[in-house]
Amino acid sequence: MTDDTGTIQHAVEDVPNRETGYCTDDVARAWMVALRYLQLVPGDRDATRIAATSLAFLIDAQLLNGAFHNFMSYDRTWLEPVGSPDSNGRAVWSLGYGLRFAPRPSWRRICGTMLERALPAIEELAFIRSKAYAMLGLAHAVTAVPEAAVARALLGSLTRDLRGAYSRTRGSGWEWFEETMTYDNARLPEALLRAGIALGDEAAIADGLATLSFYLETTVENGVFVPVGSEGWYRRGGPRARFAQQPLEAAALVDAALAASEAGGDPAFADAARLGLAWFFGSNSTGAVPAEGGGCCDGLEETSVNRNMGAESTLAYLASAYAMAEARPEALFTPVANRRE
Repeated sequence: MTDDTGTIQHAVEDVPNRETGYCTDDVARAWMVALRYLQLVPGDRDATRIAATSLAFLIDAQLLNGAFHNFMSYDRTWLEPVGSPDSNGRAVWSLGYGLRFAPRPSWRRICGTMLERALPAIEELAFIRSKAYAMLGLAHAVTAVPEAAVARALLGSLTRDLRGAYSRTRGSGWEWFEETMTYDNARLPEALLRAGIALGDEAAIADGLATLSFYLETTVENGVFVPVGSEGWYRRGGPRARFAQQPLEAAALVDAALAASEAGGDPAFADAARLGLAWFFGSNSTGAVPAEGGGCCDGLEETSVNRNMGAESTLAYLASAYAMAEARPEALFTPVANRRE
């Protein structure tokens, strides 16, 4: 999926669909996945190539005001003046991750310079998930550079914003940030957990653990992760959509549960991470296996999977596998007990 420009967005089954071009969203994900693999296999040539290509794309994507383009056509033409808030948040996330984990000093310096330039644009983010993605990046940056006072202050401000959203919405059996659970849900508690760890903010950690616990109560059924489906979402007091389940939901659960474990939460959170990874291998509501041959299908439907293996889905799977390999290698190849034949 990654050529000499970036990571192609979509695929026709397992073949890259060039006409869909590239996006900063997916390249940011590819950068982080490549770096995570390099932590497991230092010096790997393929991962190093993907990382270098991805960072070059991100450099080109950043505007003079610190914000980012998102969509690029296959002929390397940027297609909009500025990208979506979510794509900007994910770009910031990837820069913070690179500042902390990139194996080359030059890459870390570049990430630090780009992140500093992006700080004013972060303050313009208005949506809750865009802020959460930026929080994840800032948490990594503050961990890597504790003396980064501006980044630390901005992380504290975004943390208060996210905690405020939770405080305003919670109650009557609903421990969540919004009236509706939509997409990439576990990133919200993960952002509080990562920020709380980086800032030493016990209140943020407590809210992160509480909201993640509620999310697990909502989405785990008989030991199987059943994420909120994208065909209808889950509005407070209403029915929960169960299909068009997306791989990024499972990946977010893995990372959030590992963050909860790191933050000193209940040991059961480590098992929740395994449920997220197991979703890819058939421990899900249909028994289908979205992850095949190194890629991942684009969604889980009631009677089938979407056979197209786009970048977002494949990177979600790889990120989950590498995170578990690093944190709990014994869980990576645990047999799936709940797969339906």
